[in-house]
Amino acid sequence: MTNNHKNITVSNTWNFQDDNIIYTNEILKWINETVVRQISLSNSEPEWMLNLRLKALKIFQEKDMPKWWPDLSNLNLDEIYYFAKPEWAWLNKSWDDVPESIKNTFDRLWIPEAEKRSLAWVGAQYDSEVVYHSLKQELVEQWVIFDDTSVALHKYPALMKKYFSKSIPIGDHKFVALHYAVWSGWTFLYVPAGIKISEPLQSYFRMNKKSWGQFEHTIIILEENSDAHYIEWCSAPKYDENSLHAGWVEIYVWKWAKMRYSSVENWSLDTYNLNTKRAIVEENWYMEWVWWNMWSWVTMLYPCSILLWDNSKTDMLWLAFANTNQNQDIGSKVIHIWKNTSSNILSKSLSKWWWISTYRWLIDIKLSAIWAVSKIDCDALILDNLSISDTIPTINVANSDSIVWHEASAWKISEEELFYLRSRGIKEEEATAMIVNWFLSPIMKELPLEYASEMNVLIAMEFEGGF
Repeated sequence: MTNNHKNITVSNTWNFQDDNIIYTNEILKWINETVVRQISLSNSEPEWMLNLRLKALKIFQEKDMPKWWPDLSNLNLDEIYYFAKPEWAWLNKSWDDVPESIKNTFDRLWIPEAEKRSLAWVGAQYDSEVVYHSLKQELVEQWVIFDDTSVALHKYPALMKKYFSKSIPIGDHKFVALHYAVWSGWTFLYVPAGIKISEPLQSYFRMNKKSWGQFEHTIIILEENSDAHYIEWCSAPKYDENSLHAGWVEIYVWKWAKMRYSSVENWSLDTYNLNTKRAIVEENWYMEWVWWNMWSWVTMLYPCSILLWDNSKTDMLWLAFANTNQNQDIGSKVIHIWKNTSSNILSKSLSKWWWISTYRWLIDIKLSAIWAVSKIDCDALILDNLSISDTIPTINVANSDSIVWHEASAWKISEEELFYLRSRGIKEEEATAMIVNWFLSPIMKELPLEYASEMNVLIAMEFEGGF
């Protein structure tokens, strides 16, 4: 199915294709037991992982497509490549050792430059294969682990078996099962007790192959009284043929630990972004999610924090922006299980050029979660007369000792605001971008400076040529 998106500005920084990659291990389009076994064999996986994959495949084949999601009728899962390994098949610890064809792609995406800027480590994945991991020596000496998840199956089998698939059961829905059947690569991060990483940790993955399916799996484990900030970037070129991203993130942070997970998803206009992220929150633990989502044709993403024990807390900060014919169906889920837990959700969305924006959230306060507090603030800015913005809250409170605040708003830029700025010599495009930046500022200020600067550039590009 070809997508016809018109009048859309896409940054050349992100929307380029690399035609010089040779794939030595490429599985044909289709999904069946043979494909799953080939993926497992290519990664030399232990038997328990192959059995998990086959069980997930059976569940995937039996489950129907979700009925309440946006329309997925144009997504043909039989026309997706589920695994493709480039000609190199090793993990590089030095940027100099990365093949030139791959290095040139990531050079354009400023990965080497980013590593020079106060980062604890950088990781990069290209299609099915992790191509580069680098960790500062002082963190290695503190027993911090950063590795490819596929490699971690062999190097850290006890940790992988203990945590893999424990926060997101394989039968949650059809695309969860699909992910577990065909997942490949990405990040395994383990921070030992008492270790506080002061610098951000960064990773980047790139979908390059046409009709590609990206199924990376991230596992992050913070032991007691540890601290980390993980930043993830994602991108794909536009091919006018459907691609699928169904990556998974599992986060486990234990007592007195603090974790911030930031994600900038900058997909192409022909990508279905069906993503799942979930965190298990222990006693006196803090989990913060920060998301920026742009451009994908359809996005369905509902990260979840499970506040498992006393005094645990989560903040969720959302920013979504896209345009013509795109459907952003996003949201947050927080499950309060024990007492004195708290959650804060702040969402900002922009609607432009017939875009559909839907924000769903679930606040579930159990009977045992006495004195729980939750605050939800959802704001939508509509930039034309055709776009749609919906807010769909679900709030369940099972005790009378908890407090929930809920506020949602939708508004448009007024002629008075634009007139005021134009009267001071500011062009209309610049004035609109200024108002948008002010609207988004509560989220933008939570991003590191270099990321916020890049976001400002991308926003400004969206307003080139007016409406």
